[in-house]
Amino acid sequence: MKNQNQNVHRVGIIMNGVTGRMGTNQHLLRSILAIAKEGGIPLDNGEVIIPDPVLVGRNPAKLEKLSEVSGVEKWSTDVAAVLADAAYPVYFDAQVTSRRVDAVQAAIAAGKHIYCEKPTATSTADAYALYEAAVKAEVKNGVVQDKLWLPGLRKLKRLIDADFFGKIIAIRGEFGYWVFQGDAIPTQRPSWNYRAEEGGGIILDMFSHWRYVLDNLFGEVKGVSCFAATHLEKRWDEENCPYACTAEDAAYATFELAGGIVAHFNSSWAVRVRRDELLTIQVDGLNGSAVAGLRECWIQPLSATPRPVWNPDIEQPIRFFDGWLKVPDQETYENAFKAQWELFLKHVVADTPFPWTLLAGAKGVQLAEKGMASWKNRRWMDLPVLPPIC
Repeated sequence: MKNQNQNVHRVGIIMNGVTGRMGTNQHLLRSILAIAKEGGIPLDNGEVIIPDPVLVGRNPAKLEKLSEVSGVEKWSTDVAAVLADAAYPVYFDAQVTSRRVDAVQAAIAAGKHIYCEKPTATSTADAYALYEAAVKAEVKNGVVQDKLWLPGLRKLKRLIDADFFGKIIAIRGEFGYWVFQGDAIPTQRPSWNYRAEEGGGIILDMFSHWRYVLDNLFGEVKGVSCFAATHLEKRWDEENCPYACTAEDAAYATFELAGGIVAHFNSSWAVRVRRDELLTIQVDGLNGSAVAGLRECWIQPLSATPRPVWNPDIEQPIRFFDGWLKVPDQETYENAFKAQWELFLKHVVADTPFPWTLLAGAKGVQLAEKGMASWKNRRWMDLPVLPPIC
């Protein structure tokens, strides 16, 4: 709804499921409300996009509390009524994965533009069906791919574009931390994450991330070999009641990428951290290597690579960490979620490019599904191409 007097283009956004930690902090407070507080998103034609959110969900007490904390006055538990309101052309979904397909389908049927968290579904068929429905309905659509805008990965992308590595041969990712069981020390994650029947499990959660990171930075994922485990079999839920974990909490996977690149990722909620950050990605090339975290990136060119010799009988004379150079901050980095929100809203209003569609979401689900199949069947799994719809 355009305000002619102030040269403002207000975009109503239905925000479903943002009472959770991620939805509240990253999407509502640090993205949508931060954009509005800064005066909106400027367009080349002189207009400014101002997001206008309405909070929706199932729990009125949580919605009312979030309304008070955030200052967003409009909230409702009647999702259907809000979907019928033409003042809100964009639907955003941050619910638990098991509720996402039906909710997004309803929003597409209502003619809303779709932006949602990943994974977009629990099966490739359902995820691809969402993409097909959005294309058929001619609504714009996008999936959160937040890690692409992290400072560490932005620096890594700059190195790739500058051909720092030469031929890239291998990638190693380490992700995770110790998630407490919840008995003596409070847990850091919701209990549904550890219930397969509610869409939980680290494969579905994290492989959706690894797919878009690998596809966008290094090359399309062609196949996967995966082994997973439920290391902690018992946890305590939000009411301090014990429950049996039915979903895996660790996955160890090898991916084949286009161009023959090998990528290995360890993902675990049952590991104690001895690395710079909760996520580190090492990239090895013929001309140099880099290690990127969430914010920092370190490099070692071929010319500065030490020559170690294996000799376990003496103390290692090389201080390996000293041989790496820190990549400097050469630009200002926005909050990763906010950066992608701005691109999506510009896509909705000004039709600027936005390649991270529901098709990308389906590819993430596909990798998770094939990873689980590899684990269950103990075999390598190829990834069929999911075709774009022209």
